Amino acid sequence: MPRNGSPARLVVALSVAAVLAVFLLYTSIAGGGTPQLQPSQLRGHTGKVSLGGLVVGKPAGDAHGAGLRFTIRDPKGTASVPVLYRGTVPDLFQSGRDVLVDGRMRTGVFVAVPGSLLTKCPSKYAPKKS
Repeated sequence: MPRNGSPARLVVALSVAAVLAVFLLYTSIAGGGTPQLQPSQLRGHTGKVSLGGLVVGKPAGDAHGAGLRFTIRDPKGTASVPVLYRGTVPDLFQSGRDVLVDGRMRTGVFVAVPGSLLTKCPSKYAPKKS
């Protein structure tokens, strides 16, 4: 003889599912994500952002001491910003490489969050050769 479940269980299960759905929707839309900007878009931003662009010039300094200093430029522009970074440096980091780093502007320098430096693999995004 089949046993019918309690209607209260169904109501509780549906309520929990609805709350989880609302939470997922909220975090995906207004979850306080960090804006991803290029150097030309930094003006006026005082909070934490992800800065993306092309490393130009020769990086200098020590990432584990006083800090690694380098410049990021817009990939298709001329705007640039100096960056101060401390932490682990990816193996592929070098001048001419696209990078992404989290941090905030302080007195004209983008001060990066330690350990947030990522490099983009150019071969992954380049068009395939015929």
